[in-house]
Amino acid sequence: MQKTRVYLSPGMFGFARLASLEYFEHFILAIEERFRDRGRAVEIHVCEVHPTASILRRAAKLARLVDESAGDDDGPIHIVGHSTGGLDARLVASPTVRLPGNAHRRLGWTSRLRSVTTINTPHFGTPLAAFFATVSGQRLLYAITALTVAGLKLGAPPLAAASALAAAFGRVQLGFFEIELIDRAMESFIRVLDDASSRELRAWLKLLRDDQGAIVQLMPEAMDLLHAGLEDRQGLRYQSVATYAPRNAVRDWVSALRSPWGAMSAAIFTALSNITARLNEHYPCRSHDGSIEQKLARVLGELPPPDANDGVVPLASQVWGDLIWAGKADHLDIVGHFPGKGGHIDWLASGARFNRLRFDAVLDRIVTGMMAGEQVSAEAQAAKPARAIPEVRAPERTQDVVERGAPPGPSGEPAA
Repeated sequence: MQKTRVYLSPGMFGFARLASLEYFEHFILAIEERFRDRGRAVEIHVCEVHPTASILRRAAKLARLVDESAGDDDGPIHIVGHSTGGLDARLVASPTVRLPGNAHRRLGWTSRLRSVTTINTPHFGTPLAAFFATVSGQRLLYAITALTVAGLKLGAPPLAAASALAAAFGRVQLGFFEIELIDRAMESFIRVLDDASSRELRAWLKLLRDDQGAIVQLMPEAMDLLHAGLEDRQGLRYQSVATYAPRNAVRDWVSALRSPWGAMSAAIFTALSNITARLNEHYPCRSHDGSIEQKLARVLGELPPPDANDGVVPLASQVWGDLIWAGKADHLDIVGHFPGKGGHIDWLASGARFNRLRFDAVLDRIVTGMMAGEQVSAEAQAAKPARAIPEVRAPERTQDVVERGAPPGPSGEPAA
């Protein structure tokens, strides 16, 4: 049986494995299940990229991983990138890419690439990156990373540390900052982990300090340069998932206040969302032709406000190619970190109310889109020797899939 290979690339808050945690654990299980239901063999790899290194460096690491593990059986390849990982995927797929070192010789597999899926990816940048580029923002990034690991590992980090972090965010919002407060929060997070996990987390935080190229590159002002030199590969299926979390309504705050950790996590998420909502009129984190707004309006039935975001990336910045799913979820909900049974743990209270039903719908659309990419490629290959004169066809109208509608059919169009 021909094997399909799927490569997952995590984002700025992501990791392949850290403190005995699998970042894509639920996502991997869901993809395997859907391929198994189709009678397909699939091999899934997670790229262990540097969390905040430049997109070019991260893309080179991804290219090497695929080259070393894709084999020579001519099986189809798909790449799924979450957050910054989506930009890594687009870069390695670009026919104009020039990777550093010998990585440019590791791209022979691109002829087998059938789809690129981007999830919560800042295609047009995010204001949060500009904030993280500041001294205070860098310290908060370290603390949030420690919070993520402690939260996913323990279910709820120590209250004292979370309270300190929430207080620090409040001071940043008011224009004040206290580094000692952040350092105290980080140490509290790290102390509650076992020795091995603590060492891994400290090493991870050191990586954040050593290279922050991606943080600068994800600023909205810097994304213009990326778009100027990046091209989509002809015939390759590009599909995206975009989400937003509504500003915490009163009922969400009341729900969060039922537990001290819930109140703290809701405060932290709200602070992140408020920073992400600070759009610049010259760099609004969306395309200038209005096409993204049209896609979002068709999928959602209405257009959310311009500052809608998932807590990390503006909603309009997440759309690229075919918009296969859009709905309410925060930045980590969509890869399986939402409240619910089966080991799902929600590390921030966003009020998005994402659940297993929506998660399954997203994964159905992603895998169905992969199959559509394979079929289009197969049809193109089969048609080449049969046609002496290219057939001229009227361009087909691409429609986006409504969240509550049917998944796309074999050709990538919505099923009737």
